[in-house]
Amino acid sequence: MTDTASSSPHSPTGSSAGFTAALQRISALGARASDPGETMRAILGIVIEYFGASAGTISLLNPDTGKLEIDVHQGMPADIDEVVLRLGQGITGWVAFHGRPQLVPDVRADPRYIPVRPEVRSEMTAPFVQESGQVLGVINLDSDLPGAFAQAHLDELVRLADEATCVLLRVWQLSHLQGKARQLEALVAAGQALVTKLEPQELHDTITRDARKILGTRASALYLHYPARGVIALASFTSDAAPELSASATGPAAPGPAPLPTEELPAEACLVTAVLHTRKHVEFANIQSPEFLDVVDLPRDRVLRSMLAVPMFYEQEIVGVLAVFTDHVHRFNNDEKRLLAAFGSLAAVSLQNSRLYSRVFQSEESLRKNEQLTTLGLLAAEIAHEIRNPLTVIKLLFGYLGLDFPEGDPRRTDVRVIGEKLDQLEEIVSRVLTLAKAPTSLHSRWNLAEIIEDTIVLIRLKLAQGKIALRMELPPRPLSVDVNKGQIQQVLLNILLNSTQAMPEGGTITVRVASDRKDGAACAVVDVSDTGRGIPGHISEKIFESFLSTRPDGTGLGLAIAKRILLSHHGDISLHGTGPDGTTIRIRLPLAP
Repeated sequence: MTDTASSSPHSPTGSSAGFTAALQRISALGARASDPGETMRAILGIVIEYFGASAGTISLLNPDTGKLEIDVHQGMPADIDEVVLRLGQGITGWVAFHGRPQLVPDVRADPRYIPVRPEVRSEMTAPFVQESGQVLGVINLDSDLPGAFAQAHLDELVRLADEATCVLLRVWQLSHLQGKARQLEALVAAGQALVTKLEPQELHDTITRDARKILGTRASALYLHYPARGVIALASFTSDAAPELSASATGPAAPGPAPLPTEELPAEACLVTAVLHTRKHVEFANIQSPEFLDVVDLPRDRVLRSMLAVPMFYEQEIVGVLAVFTDHVHRFNNDEKRLLAAFGSLAAVSLQNSRLYSRVFQSEESLRKNEQLTTLGLLAAEIAHEIRNPLTVIKLLFGYLGLDFPEGDPRRTDVRVIGEKLDQLEEIVSRVLTLAKAPTSLHSRWNLAEIIEDTIVLIRLKLAQGKIALRMELPPRPLSVDVNKGQIQQVLLNILLNSTQAMPEGGTITVRVASDRKDGAACAVVDVSDTGRGIPGHISEKIFESFLSTRPDGTGLGLAIAKRILLSHHGDISLHGTGPDGTTIRIRLPLAP
């Protein structure tokens, strides 16, 4: 506030040095200022100083409410910020409505005047008008002296207001661009963060937190759509006012009801279903209005006001709805709608990646279980094979003994029982060996490259997490093999996983496929090379033996099983090379005729 309440205002000088200096000071703000609030305070201070006014305000039109709100003031009561004027209300509202300046020599004689400060006797007000004629706001000056301002003062105020309008537009534009840059940076950072989130609930909470942060809103909610069941479920809700509440929460984080229901809701009973039907964003100005009281999917938080909800598209399918909420009535502009839609699309991709990761994990677990079953089967076959040889010898020697005892001799019964049990053991051993052998009916013709690519899909996320690059070198023509696809995938998966474990700090796996001839027969050759630390020399010749492993948690059966599988396919596996620069495992399979 200036100390000029009892002095006379500055005399109007038209093109005087004082007016020119004030005009230049306001103009200079456009080159160095970036904060709209600070710029308006500086403009108001310059104008009050030049005219020697007792107090002043700058009020702007709120585009959401259509009302005048005081943004900055000087020399006014502390509670002046609470004053909100309708267009046409008071002298200030009249100027904003008509877009024309007003000079009031005695406010007590003007019925439009609304008393704010009892000492005020005279007033002049000028609008901030764009070239298009749209009024942005008004600047208002008060004096404690009657007739303190003349028409010449008002003319100068209009010129200063015009210059201030240009300055404010430049600062607002700069602030808008800076805000967009920050939002873009936040959007990129959020997108990068989402890629790393694979656990579903962590991803859901990250989506709502980042949506709230990017748009600067009070709260955010993520709804997932399950069209097959016709339901919508709240996946996450975050708010500035309370700890995060998610679908996995067992109860509210604070006393009182949870802001949103955690159970699945019928889609047709939900407000966000409008997004699913229109496939476009939906906006509600005030969700505290009576018509929204019974809506089941809205937050039960009386602080929240406006809502913007956008569909989350993945390949033209809506996988969910992302909503943000403000704590005041707000009209979302097109930039905000586009920004939330863009983030919703990134979030949809992340949701799908998380679901795919879960499926891949399940597939990998299934393969591991199959591998365990295969291991048990091969162990049983190995044991049965080792038992069959001595069993055959025992049976032959028992037959050569020619034991024949008279009728009624108990030993005759013993000999018969021993023979029957030897036959039973031989039958059991034969059944085990038959079950362990893969039926040839499961063999079919496959493109070898397709088998390899399908296997790599199962571990692509593991490769990404381990910072491992994968290179494929395929022959110009497809190579076909007659194999059991599941068993060959098991062999490849075992080798690839061994390679990843050999490169804890990351590296490169190269898969080369070529054709060759061995013993006059055409065969396919698959070399799997890594850049790991290599296999110790003292065990390199034994890696295909059972129960040999260099890892504390290893069973030592993976490569032994791979060897048996390939031999059953009339192929083979071998260590092609190893050293400090890496290891290469070579697979051979006969080509299909």
